[in-house]
Amino acid sequence: MAVNYLKRIVDAELAELLGASGAVVIEGAKASGKTATALQIVKSSVMLDVDDNARRMFKVEPAMVLDGDTPRLIDEWQIEPAIWNHVRRAVDQRRRPGQFILTGSAVPADDASRHTGAGRFTRLRMRPLSLYEAGHSSGEISLRGLLEGHSQKAKRSSLSIASAAELVCAGGWPGNIGKPLSAALRVNRGYVGEICRADLSRVSGKSRDPIKVERLIRSLARNIATPVAVTTLAADVGGGNGNGIKRDTAAEYLEDLERLMVVENQPAWPVHTRSRATLRTTPIRHFVDPSVAAAALRATPNSLLRDLEFLGFLFESMVIRDLRAYAQAADARVYHYREQSGLEVDAIVEAADGRWAAFEVKLGEQSMAEGAKNLKRLAKRMSGSGREPPSALAVITLNGYGFAESGEVGAIPVGALGP
Repeated sequence: MAVNYLKRIVDAELAELLGASGAVVIEGAKASGKTATALQIVKSSVMLDVDDNARRMFKVEPAMVLDGDTPRLIDEWQIEPAIWNHVRRAVDQRRRPGQFILTGSAVPADDASRHTGAGRFTRLRMRPLSLYEAGHSSGEISLRGLLEGHSQKAKRSSLSIASAAELVCAGGWPGNIGKPLSAALRVNRGYVGEICRADLSRVSGKSRDPIKVERLIRSLARNIATPVAVTTLAADVGGGNGNGIKRDTAAEYLEDLERLMVVENQPAWPVHTRSRATLRTTPIRHFVDPSVAAAALRATPNSLLRDLEFLGFLFESMVIRDLRAYAQAADARVYHYREQSGLEVDAIVEAADGRWAAFEVKLGEQSMAEGAKNLKRLAKRMSGSGREPPSALAVITLNGYGFAESGEVGAIPVGALGP
């Protein structure tokens, strides 16, 4: 393994999946580290985004591109979507696991000629670095342990609000590790610029107005960690002067951003209560990393410290990013819970077997009592629904001591949370 490679939570999952399926598809936003992770385990590779000869060879003799020691990496496979079917056939013919790893930073448009990969391909989602992976969290309190109902403690975390603002702005991009913050901010703004200028048009196959794309991304950024409606985003593109875009156009742009895996919404918890509470099902809007929102608005740590309310939303989005990485390792998913009557809980983590834990995310200690109250109300709601009691309830905050005890509302500093 390369000396400068930061170990990723998905490393173990990738090795496990390779042992069980013929091909693994690693999906995630560009610059999240997919290629570097794959290169730690493959024995040969072909990079379709930079190897013009390989793309020409694929059109003439596809088998030549697939030939090589296994596991073989096919990087940015979506550039030649037809390669999917050739990999599928090769997996069928070889009848051995661990033949290919395909990495992609966009989901190709549905193509009737691309057959299902069921039974041959396994998908693995990869996101930017969590705080634990980047070395900013001790991982003393394990999400897996919380789902298993274990009592856990952590020594005091001393992450300052200024440090939180810097982490939000720099983001979890592996390429930013070791760079001065000023350089990371420029890189992140360039990332957003490329999405607006080229990426959205490329993934959609249609010409997209970069100015309107940028305005939509900026509107999403202003509404991060909220269930903002598509109609609101569409109107916001016009700056409130009636020159916005149509709702359907905004929906198409959002779909393109999801296919680029730059936007990753947080779905509502699919749970039914026996109370009269009506649940909101609108997803909560998030970028794959909160630094995308900061870059779109040209925010800096100093400007965020002057707008603590917005920093709180970005902090929540960063926590959701990390919870998703930790939950995936535990075969769990991250949802939100919102009732029309007002009860809201920021994150529900539910395992495949139905075990669940609930979390409120609070930037300031003064809001912890409110978070604890919401979690207790949720637990009471669920007690009459036939579900098992929660494995854990906790408020995730910026700093302080960490503790989690079954049946109690715990406190978890983000600098102590891990997989």
